[in-house]
Amino acid sequence: MTTGTSDQASAADHQVSYPGSFNSILFEGPDYGKIRETLEAPDFFRDLNLDQIVDAITAGREEYHLKPLFHTRLTDLAAIEYRHEIMRDLENEVVFRSIKEFSEQMRVMREHLSGAEKLYYKYNKERWFLNAVHIYCDAVEHLAYDLYLADLKSRGLLTFRRHLAQYAGCGRFKTLLTEAKQLTSRLSAIRYCLLIKDSSITVRNYVSETDYSAVVEETFAKFKQGAVRDYRVKYPESSGMSHVEAQVLDLVAQLNPDVFLALDGYSTRNKSYLEKTIVDFDREIQFYIACLEYAETFKRAGLKFCYPQVSDKCKNVSSREGYDLALARNLVRENLPVVSNDFFLTGRERIFVVTGPNQGGKTTFARTFGQLHYLASLGCPVPGSEARLFLFDHLFTHFEREESATTLRGKLQDDLIRIHRVFDHATSDSIIIMNEIFSSMALQDAVHLSRRIVERVAQLDALCICVTFLDELSSLNEQTVSVVAAIAPEDPTLRTYKIERRPADGLSYALAIAEKYRLTYERLKERLKS
Repeated sequence: MTTGTSDQASAADHQVSYPGSFNSILFEGPDYGKIRETLEAPDFFRDLNLDQIVDAITAGREEYHLKPLFHTRLTDLAAIEYRHEIMRDLENEVVFRSIKEFSEQMRVMREHLSGAEKLYYKYNKERWFLNAVHIYCDAVEHLAYDLYLADLKSRGLLTFRRHLAQYAGCGRFKTLLTEAKQLTSRLSAIRYCLLIKDSSITVRNYVSETDYSAVVEETFAKFKQGAVRDYRVKYPESSGMSHVEAQVLDLVAQLNPDVFLALDGYSTRNKSYLEKTIVDFDREIQFYIACLEYAETFKRAGLKFCYPQVSDKCKNVSSREGYDLALARNLVRENLPVVSNDFFLTGRERIFVVTGPNQGGKTTFARTFGQLHYLASLGCPVPGSEARLFLFDHLFTHFEREESATTLRGKLQDDLIRIHRVFDHATSDSIIIMNEIFSSMALQDAVHLSRRIVERVAQLDALCICVTFLDELSSLNEQTVSVVAAIAPEDPTLRTYKIERRPADGLSYALAIAEKYRLTYERLKERLKS
């Protein structure tokens, strides 16, 4: 992998390998190391609002650097099925809770390691390091036991369970854990006395002296009358030591040389105690946890998710009750209804031509189509109750852009240059999503150019969505399918946000012109009021 956490770096020289051993919970097989995570988001992310979706999924998990995993799509069906299997196993509440607890322990372990790095005094650092190792060993032991009891079916988690059991049973790990327990016990057993006189402190071994704090508390217990004000001063918690505390600890170490020499040796020998595969698993499993927890927020609102059927050959694609995930998130947060839509392409059909009034859900429908296909290419569940999707090689978007003075190009020239770049790289296995191109042109010129572009897409045999105000494109050939943004029959000014598969009604361009010259019903009402 090209990215990782500091834990992965420290674990680089501690890797246990077994015949047929586990490699990755995200990628199956020994070739997973050849896969390079994509650091930058793909160009189409902003147009499809996938950047908002990934931001929301990964929020609060910044320490795991998950975004590159969501930028790296899968390229074969077996890899997608591998992830689907793991997702289904994690839908088991017991398995999910066990792995979440493991992740929480690993997070606490990292806090201890980070805390140790910030400390100055030797024994203080070593004690925090020992705590970190102990937490790590407990986390591994508990997860190995929990997975042993779990009813797992996915190849990924079954292989990881075998690896974890072998690792937890190996001599190195057993020694690491046994010594950690023994050292912790020996350190906890140390008792010493402080004799404080003026500005000097004498440290000596504890020899069964009376515990005067207990005597004082017992003496004054008879004066206690119910709940009283606590006059004790509360100092801020700190993991560090003052120089006085450090000197006291040094003297305690001199009184107990065997224990502290053992602590020195343990810290030195086990600097690279982390096993790389365990650390990688802790990071990579967050991909699944994040996806499932994010989906759960929508399920609680009554929306559906499903595991899509994905094909790399058949372009008969469909979705039932699909919706724009980025828009749905905002609507759910505001307790507003989410409108879902169905779609399907069958036989020779390849191109949706989407027409209808502005603000009627056309662009949302196009984004939904792109989001579903991209999320499916990650091996994620997708919005909707059922979906059949295509595993594309490239996804291209051409959404309207504002003119930029820096490019020294007009809007038409910019549109043509951008669409030319798409066709330079698009293949029959690509998906192309075009939204309101050539909207600034005269009708005849827009029809001519748009027709040529749609014909080019048809020649490629690529899947495509074309959102347009040009009804003429909706019946161009057998590969084009007309879908229309519906309005309420009783009131043409009301949008239903439903996309209906039917012939274009011939009103799209008229509505576009009316909107341009502020002659729609809404605009006229505004003007009359003023």
